[in-house]
Amino acid sequence: MNEFENQKFCQSCAMPLADDELFATNADGSKNEDYCIYCFKDGEFTSDMSMDEMMNFCIDKMVEVHPEIDKAEASAMMREVFPKLKRWAND
Repeated sequence: MNEFENQKFCQSCAMPLADDELFATNADGSKNEDYCIYCFKDGEFTSDMSMDEMMNFCIDKMVEVHPEIDKAEASAMMREVFPKLKRWAND
């Protein structure tokens, strides 16, 4: 079984949502399990950016967290994943 099958990911930045503290909040204060606290808060996205801008922002973060991955690999992975995320699927 793939370790990612049961893993939730932010549907904006693809960050793994490993625990409940990372879940965003809806306008009514309830948890939103689709997005992380960095991308979505109180029912709204925290920044107005394009998918490409989000990918560029996340590349450095991913390389920082995963030093075994270089920027080209991170970019290639994001180009595959991001268009499938809820926030970007209709772009």
